[in-house]
Amino acid sequence: MSIRYWLAVVSRDHVRRGVELGFAQANHGKRAAVERMSAGDGLVYYSPRTGMREGEPIKSFTALGTIAEGPAWQVEELGGCFRPWRRAVDYDRDARQVPIDDLRTELDLTSVPNWGIVLRRGLVELTAHDFELISRAMVGQ
Repeated sequence: MSIRYWLAVVSRDHVRRGVELGFAQANHGKRAAVERMSAGDGLVYYSPRTGMREGEPIKSFTALGTIAEGPAWQVEELGGCFRPWRRAVDYDRDARQVPIDDLRTELDLTSVPNWGIVLRRGLVELTAHDFELISRAMVGQ
């Protein structure tokens, strides 16, 4: 099975929590989103804002990692009212936040009209080219 590359759209506050605890969650915790990912796949987060539905607009790539071995699992939060699905991720702790505008002219993702509509899916597959470009920008390699 070949490596795939994913871009998840999540607020920076939630991304930081996932990085701190070593997990990925996408599409408001839906199982199908994390089940599409496999061990070894690349993951980059794009954060439109600092907070969910509020906060400062940042429009930046905010975390970078590789999906770790192991299955998706479900957790209970908010007293059982919220039961999101997650995957373990090995995050690159040296990755820095990079505004999407810094890379827009070079990305396959942003080469189509109305590319922002695609981001509303919450989880989109990236080309290897885009993942490499974003990775280099975030870790300087």
